[in-house]
Amino acid sequence: MLQLKPLPVKATHSLGPLIVFTLALSAFIFDAQISDLLIYNRSLITAGEYWRIISGHFFHSNANHFLLNTAAVALLWALHGQYYSYKNYLLVFLTSAIVCSLGIYWFSVNIELYVGLSGVLHGFFVWGALMDIKHKEKTGYLLLIGVMAKIIHEQIYGASADVEILIGASVATDAHLYGAIGGLLAFIWCYFTANKASA
Repeated sequence: MLQLKPLPVKATHSLGPLIVFTLALSAFIFDAQISDLLIYNRSLITAGEYWRIISGHFFHSNANHFLLNTAAVALLWALHGQYYSYKNYLLVFLTSAIVCSLGIYWFSVNIELYVGLSGVLHGFFVWGALMDIKHKEKTGYLLLIGVMAKIIHEQIYGASADVEILIGASVATDAHLYGAIGGLLAFIWCYFTANKASA
């Protein structure tokens, strides 16, 4: 009989996702008042408003987009929250967000505006799958192959038209690629710093 593992409800495992949810909810509620100051906007980043590289990820195109992304935050917490700590959650978030935003800025010059957590979420997915593999969880290989296949498919064929209709915006598939690279870099950093600390 399949036994479900308990949810990682300890504060050290849950605080990071709760903060991300709270910030995303606040951005959604007060979108009309604050989005112009905080969303990813290429021209304004070029003009020196660098905070948008981080803050833009908390905004969403509509309620469906917000619900999809925050549900994914909860799902990734349920899958990999046992690996979360205050320090590594912040590291994965910031690394994925910065790599995602800079990837868009440098390599996807057609994207002028960007909102959403999906790039960062792909970073957490990759990081979590690699943590599974590190801890000898065979499902980690399946998750890693799955996210890689999804990203490759999106790069070749583009995003699902149904998803674009649902969120009322184009899906920035390049953001998924860059965010995943951010998650990989965060894992490498965590791996080598952990090994150095134990040496």
